[in-house]
Amino acid sequence: MLVAAPQVARLFGAPEPVPVVNAWLNGVFTLALAGGYFWAARDAEARRGYLWAASVFAKSLGAMVFVVDHFLNGSPPAFLLFAATDGSLALLTTWFLLRTQGTASAGGLSTPSPRRAS
Repeated sequence: MLVAAPQVARLFGAPEPVPVVNAWLNGVFTLALAGGYFWAARDAEARRGYLWAASVFAKSLGAMVFVVDHFLNGSPPAFLLFAATDGSLALLTTWFLLRTQGTASAGGLSTPSPRRAS
């Protein structure tokens, strides 16, 4: 999207982006999300909110947009592959986040109770 937007669009059977800056901005957005994933992966428990927003919400919404656009506007069938991958990643992240919910407190990382003064 950042380097060869017209060629990538043709590869997927889509029209070239006009203006091309829209594709470049999508590339910037994608890189920002990727950077956020690497940041969140360093401490997934502490950064669960980012994972809910970027992985579950954004990817679910993106998958839905791809499917709706395909059926309402006739976007190329190859776009359904993006819907499938985004939707699958959203489901996997949801499973991971729900599965690991509360493991920090179960693992002894909970906040200690305050001591009473004697």
